[in-house]
Amino acid sequence: MTETVVSVGQEAPFKDIVALMAQWQVSALPVTEGEGRVVGVVSEADLLPKEEFRDVEPSRPEQLRRLGDMAKAAALTAAELMTSPAVTVQADATLAQAAREMAQHHVKRLPVVDPWGRLAGIVSRADLLKVFLRPDAEIAEEVCREVVAYLFGDDAPGLRVEVAGGVVTLTGRLADTTLVPVAARLARAVEGVVDVQWDVSGQTLVNR
Repeated sequence: MTETVVSVGQEAPFKDIVALMAQWQVSALPVTEGEGRVVGVVSEADLLPKEEFRDVEPSRPEQLRRLGDMAKAAALTAAELMTSPAVTVQADATLAQAAREMAQHHVKRLPVVDPWGRLAGIVSRADLLKVFLRPDAEIAEEVCREVVAYLFGDDAPGLRVEVAGGVVTLTGRLADTTLVPVAARLARAVEGVVDVQWDVSGQTLVNR
């Protein structure tokens, strides 16, 4: 996550919100109260109705069907503009959990909060994708330690781990291949892994 996060209070006026977004080059701001507890998020999508409905006449009801957007168009403060409750993620959440929250709620970033709901940072889609920049050698070392050694121990001295472009390939021979699907799932859970392939006992198994 990015720990330096600009946020606004509920009473922040419309123009100040726009100015902060432009200054910090962000498309959304967490809205906080008290000691930094996140109560909502105001985004560019929340601000645009004011321009979109600029020329709507109240006497023409056919133009007032989108009542929620009309309310946003009339809003003057962050409390009136924000989407609440905010979709947040705990600081100890995994990258996979954060990615699922973004996908399910169709958001580009998530405020990160501590156990008391106070703002601790923010994580974006770009932040989550940085995990795939992890060096292959580092991924291989973790797979050897956390997957191969954990599951097979001394029973797989000839099992080799190779990583290229984030794709993990394990080759060698195993007396018992029943744990191969389990190992594939564990290896895929290692951060930075793109795919997992096996060439065990002469039979290639690709787990997708």
